[in-house]
Amino acid sequence: MVLYQIKAEGSLFRKVNYGYDRIMMETQERRQCMVCKKVSPLISSFLGLCRACLQERFDRAFPLVQKIHKRARAEFGLSWPGEGDGSGCSWCFHRCGREGNSFCGLVKNGNRWAGDEERGLCEWYRDSLPTNCVVSWACPGRVERSKENLSVFYAGCTFDCLFCQNWHHHEKRKKGEPLITASSLAAQCNRQTFCVCFFGGDPSCQLLHALEAARSVEEKVLVCWETNGASRSDLIVAMYRVSAKSGGMLKFDLKALDPNIHLALTGVSNRQTLQNFALVARRNREEGKDVVAASTLLVPGYVPPGEVADIAHFIASLDPNIPYTLLAFTPNCFFHDLPSTTKRHASEA
Repeated sequence: MVLYQIKAEGSLFRKVNYGYDRIMMETQERRQCMVCKKVSPLISSFLGLCRACLQERFDRAFPLVQKIHKRARAEFGLSWPGEGDGSGCSWCFHRCGREGNSFCGLVKNGNRWAGDEERGLCEWYRDSLPTNCVVSWACPGRVERSKENLSVFYAGCTFDCLFCQNWHHHEKRKKGEPLITASSLAAQCNRQTFCVCFFGGDPSCQLLHALEAARSVEEKVLVCWETNGASRSDLIVAMYRVSAKSGGMLKFDLKALDPNIHLALTGVSNRQTLQNFALVARRNREEGKDVVAASTLLVPGYVPPGEVADIAHFIASLDPNIPYTLLAFTPNCFFHDLPSTTKRHASEA
């Protein structure tokens, strides 16, 4: 049986930097779909497209989706799509080139300035257990009362989620600091540390750094990951192995199963994420492990109960024992004018 839990996530979008005040003033008009002209409070004024048109009229919606993501990325000083020909970086499906900035913004003209074994652009903090983990209700740390979680927040992401709950990772990327070594990060684990969780942004953008730190502590603490799962498959397997060895969890954020909805919300395909999830989910089942978990953000108007049902069937077809958490959306990033997830939406999902 797939397990469910509703969890609040995120904070109100702060109107600072990157021209957000201007964007919010520009998007106060009625929330109308640019394709079918439907007006609804469940249509993001920034995206300007309803779920039905994204599913049924994508040939007309796609050019608009392209413009929206180019605009969103420009606010962070990044391009959409990535500037790549496969010659510069092969860590993820973008396969960025040797000229210009990578999609994640951590590689410039083929030179990685953050995320290798030595330099990681990240911050860390300690949380008393049980903590605000995505699957805290299914995590071994839920019964701990005297230990701590070491949370490691990485800058950079391979997605362009218009509803990002941690969009401020872009501020750290633009600032370019702090840069810390994997060994100094691993040294933050002490006698009180029960588990370490790598998230962001997304740790996949700086995976060599995160894996170096994780392998240094996997004999001492549980190692967990929160990721969009779009890394190269062998790197996802490496993440799985570290978590399996340490007793931790590999948590995938499955934004949507419908490819058109996923592309509109995140700016990228979900093909790599679903392939990688299937890869480690089958391994999880074959090995009799409790490593893999999943979560979905209930974005009003775009991720209804039917979408959740499709994701749940996909998960259960691979391993019906994988924990699945539903996250509550709060107005954030470019989806600042959508309502929060309602009790009815959550209950039906």
